Amino acid sequence: MEVLIYGSVQSASLFIMACGFSLVYGITRLPNFAHGALYVFSGYAAWVFLQRLGLPYPLAALLALAAAAALGVAIYQLVLRRIRGMEMSEVIATYAVGLVILEGLRWAGVRGTTHSLPVFADGNVTVLGVPIDYQRIAIVVVALALLGLLSAFTHFSRAGRALRAVAQDERAAMMLGIDPDRTATVAVALGSVLAGAGALVLLPLGSIVVQEGYKVLIYAIAVCVVGGLGSWTGTVLASLVLGFAQYVTAFYGKAHYQMVVMLAAIVLTLLVRPSGFLGRQKELEERV
Repeated sequence: MEVLIYGSVQSASLFIMACGFSLVYGITRLPNFAHGALYVFSGYAAWVFLQRLGLPYPLAALLALAAAAALGVAIYQLVLRRIRGMEMSEVIATYAVGLVILEGLRWAGVRGTTHSLPVFADGNVTVLGVPIDYQRIAIVVVALALLGLLSAFTHFSRAGRALRAVAQDERAAMMLGIDPDRTATVAVALGSVLAGAGALVLLPLGSIVVQEGYKVLIYAIAVCVVGGLGSWTGTVLASLVLGFAQYVTAFYGKAHYQMVVMLAAIVLTLLVRPSGFLGRQKELEERV
């Protein structure tokens, strides 16, 4: 029962980490390797608004998400827009931007365990005989809420339908009057907000450190590669599989093997089925 409950929490955490990366790639075909940096940046921005400016938590969280969205828009407009379509340049440029952000935060003093965010609520509850704290329950609730809200947004809103149109066929969408640059900007901004939301719900369980950015990037890549780049259903499925694999590894072995699980999943998927569970086989194999 402990494996079932905490494996579900780990799966929800992986989904929250990866959904922004998956969304951006699924719509724009841009691999945003600055995703982990946006995650740490959002957490640090929330900490600054809370501790340095003394703002209430809801306002600090909203401002942190707005800052993440603004940074995502700046990354697209200043960097990605100029090299869009050149796959290797996109990878190098976004990873370089991520390095600049993360090492800039390290230079600014984000190191050790000196920065942390408060939990949503103190205390714990017993579920089926297993004690679990409220913050981990909040992680599962937030993951389900994000899944539902994103599905509703992409299916029932005009902006969401435009994003889906560009994801399915960018040239056809252009013929119908949809601006691909504008939709790409919206997608990157939304992906940055999702990275920030992940930071707000996950970082209270630890500290705001630069190393978290690299870890989140690897986890997001692993989930999207195993599930299939560009497949939303594949992202959910891979989060479940890898989340339980990670927790079982930590439960019966050692916690530091969790990263090995993710790296092994990436390598095995690229060797056996490069398109992942539900990815587009031919297109992804060409990119691999």
